[in-house]
Amino acid sequence: MAKVLDDGVNLTLQLSFWEKVGGLKKGLVVPKTRLLSKTISKNPWSRTVIKGWRAPGTGFPYLILLGTMRYRGGRDFTAIYKRRPVAVYEFKDAFYSRWIITE
Repeated sequence: MAKVLDDGVNLTLQLSFWEKVGGLKKGLVVPKTRLLSKTISKNPWSRTVIKGWRAPGTGFPYLILLGTMRYRGGRDFTAIYKRRPVAVYEFKDAFYSRWIITE
């Protein structure tokens, strides 16, 4: 399962082998200074949490969503499993505007 590690300077998204395969990413690193907010959402499949279309990645509605979600004005990285709560990390001036990760 995806984990966000905080070393004091950077936030690192650590992915399992199968998450790397399904999400088509090795992992992500963003300087902690670019973090705007971290919020928890109890409904990860709502339109307020998920934006745009998935490309590239893997997805089965209400079961799993791994990879990049693209939308006008940005992109998000998702690792969402079932209907479990997610942590939403919002960044400024980063390749991904948000990371949406199951807790």
